Amino acid sequence: MLAVSRQMPVRQVLQVIVDSARALAGAKYAALGVPDERGSFGEFVVSGLTESQQRAIGPLPRQHGMLAELLRGARAERLPDITADPRFGGWLPQAHPSMGAFIGVPVLGSEGEVLGIIFAADKTAGGEFTTHDEELLSLFAAHAAIALTNARLYEDSRELSAVEERARLARELHDAVSQKLFSIRAHARAASLLAERDPARAAAGMSAVSELAGEAQAELRAVIEGLAPPALDGLVASLRRYADLAGRAHGVCVSVTGRAVPPLDPATEVALYRVAQEALHNALRHSGGKCVTVSVSGASRRVVLEVTDDGPGFDPSSAEGKGLGLASMRQRAATAGGTVRVLSAPGQGTTVRLEAPVRAR
Repeated sequence: MLAVSRQMPVRQVLQVIVDSARALAGAKYAALGVPDERGSFGEFVVSGLTESQQRAIGPLPRQHGMLAELLRGARAERLPDITADPRFGGWLPQAHPSMGAFIGVPVLGSEGEVLGIIFAADKTAGGEFTTHDEELLSLFAAHAAIALTNARLYEDSRELSAVEERARLARELHDAVSQKLFSIRAHARAASLLAERDPARAAAGMSAVSELAGEAQAELRAVIEGLAPPALDGLVASLRRYADLAGRAHGVCVSVTGRAVPPLDPATEVALYRVAQEALHNALRHSGGKCVTVSVSGASRRVVLEVTDDGPGFDPSSAEGKGLGLASMRQRAATAGGTVRVLSAPGQGTTVRLEAPVRAR
């Protein structure tokens, strides 16, 4: 149960489950398989075999014999001798150990779908597996279902985050760059028409083109910086570099301060950096303020990040679900065990505040 709750890699959790099931059922061998769509197994975790024995057996098993029956039947199977059962498909690799007594249980999801199978073979003390062993294996199958479901939810959340990130990038490219490029084209066309009859105005137009091109380049660099995985060499120093780049791109003063910032683990640093990026982006593009401050501080085993602007403010309840990135910020904060609050009111500016626990590096 602790292995499942500690958010360890799913294969490590399954290994703990299989090892524990084998020990408590008094079996020589145990395994847990997660089927794939190609008739084999995407994961097959074994207990009771050495690494050299597993290498000698070779590739992962196919979905045949009793393994296929467990996947199709979605019910427990307890046999005194698996080799005597007509559904037995044989040991395909010669190096596979011979097994007699067998017990297998499907790993069922919340909707009754088969996520995998867990089985044990050969009692170390001899004899058959009991009803108690079946209940025990069913309990481990339930914990395996939790681990596999958590892993699937994690992958789904990663895919959703990727979709949201692409949408954010498209929005920023449209807002920050495409409009500038349209203005550059319009100024360049106007300058070309004025080149012969009014060279002074044409020169002024080309100067505007140069200025707009510089702004577009700076904004594009800021977008690329936000897209690339951050290689942080200290949270505050990295925020200062990004804030300087983003502030110059938008012509807004941005200051960054750090006070008593404790050593942070990499995941917390990245979460704080990404939330600061999103909050700073919102402040620069939407607040209408003249100055933005970013502060990071630590106290009582907690780290606090605040991004504050001096704009006109707004009613935070009206921004829920309006595309200001609040859901993304809260999701990123949650990865560090933290929470995000938006503090604002009409005429009082806006502060995005993230609080997270300090974890050991």
